[in-house]
Amino acid sequence: EVQLVESGGGLVQAGGSLILSCAASGFTFDEFDIGWFRQAPGKEREGVSCVTNSDGSTHSRDSVKGRFTISSDNAKNTVYLQMNSLKPEDTAVYYCAAGPSAVFGCNYKIEYDYWGQGTQVTVSS
Repeated sequence: EVQLVESGGGLVQAGGSLILSCAASGFTFDEFDIGWFRQAPGKEREGVSCVTNSDGSTHSRDSVKGRFTISSDNAKNTVYLQMNSLKPEDTAVYYCAAGPSAVFGCNYKIEYDYWGQGTQVTVSS
């Protein structure tokens, strides 16, 4: 059974940092891409970042480049999202998701096959 469990969300002031974790099980970790997505109240879900576990290559949306860093630890089957310089507009429920690795690298703009339950991130101004 595939499981993705997010943790690390919380309340932080603008300019602060959080590290989200996504613990994965039930599939061959280095054969999958992992993506982080978020959904703010009243808005559509959007992709944030993704990582190809086999080689560590990453892609991120422009609005988080330079502030968020995605990484994977294959020994722990865990993907992290380091979030720095947080802004109120980063407030959302953050989800990690997994899908078989794409040929040309991960893509945070597509649907993934497996999803976690989400973790709330709230950034106060």
